[in-house]
Amino acid sequence: MLLIGQYDSPFVRRVAIALRLYGLSFEHRPWSTFGDADKIAPYNPLRRVPTLVLDDGETLIESTAILDYLDELAGPEQAMIAGSGPERRRALKICALATGLGDKGVSLLYERVLRKDQSKIWVERCEAQIGGVLDVLEKQRAAITSPYWFGDRIGHADIAVACVLRFTGEAHPQLFNAARYPALKTHAARCDALPPFQEIVQPLRPPSGD
Repeated sequence: MLLIGQYDSPFVRRVAIALRLYGLSFEHRPWSTFGDADKIAPYNPLRRVPTLVLDDGETLIESTAILDYLDELAGPEQAMIAGSGPERRRALKICALATGLGDKGVSLLYERVLRKDQSKIWVERCEAQIGGVLDVLEKQRAAITSPYWFGDRIGHADIAVACVLRFTGEAHPQLFNAARYPALKTHAARCDALPPFQEIVQPLRPPSGD
């Protein structure tokens, strides 16, 4: 399998970490959606990442769809999310909140670095959405005593939250601080201490507006 995208993307990183935790081998192409868009286009006309190219040439796009496929490969006993029922729905909701937070963080970053005249309304909207999601995730995580969101075993929700928190902290440090979100900080630190998280990481490299 071939994974396309840079690890400063929380979406690419969550897929790569899942691949490593599942023990699935893959090649990595750290292509940028800006500088390497022409390289990505033959695999994904949206020129977005993550893009996963399977051994038979089939291409999967979007992290949620890619992880769904990896769960099939891992099998129901090893899958890092419940197969059905309320626990699956709760996990998917946490993942959706985390990836939505990541989307807004990316939008806000692009607004800052790519636009000379930022839209005050758009910035305020993104910041409100980011703050609202962080508040909800903090409240939920603070009420959980287990090492991970749904027990003693790491899952996709844990990975998604940890990856997005790292991105948010680097891209918008003014919006994410330890004093306001101690439970989330603790959660991120626990995940970031694991070998796959330490191996699969890259400092944020924002696109240039020049």
